[in-house]
Amino acid sequence: MPRPTAAQLAYGSATVVLATLAMLLLSGVTSVVGIAVIALVALGLGLLVSVKAVGPRRSRTAHPVGTSRTDHTTTTSVASVSGPARSASAAEARIPASLRR
Repeated sequence: MPRPTAAQLAYGSATVVLATLAMLLLSGVTSVVGIAVIALVALGLGLLVSVKAVGPRRSRTAHPVGTSRTDHTTTTSVASVSGPARSASAAEARIPASLRR
């Protein structure tokens, strides 16, 4: 499991503190059991917020930046082709010899 980011820790901690204060002030609970229940609910809420907070973005693709999946490079160029193929168009010259008919 990856470690939480700083943003996740900050969001979770702030949620726990603010939720605890809000629930204690709004409920008016004075018993130890009531305070413990409110603290547990606030901890659960803080955990939920920190898990759902934006984590580090991961790339969906495995190819390097700036290339596409269909980016195929060839080593032949129009200048290096000799004979009758020299009159071929530039698009045909980029097709690898193994894929030509």
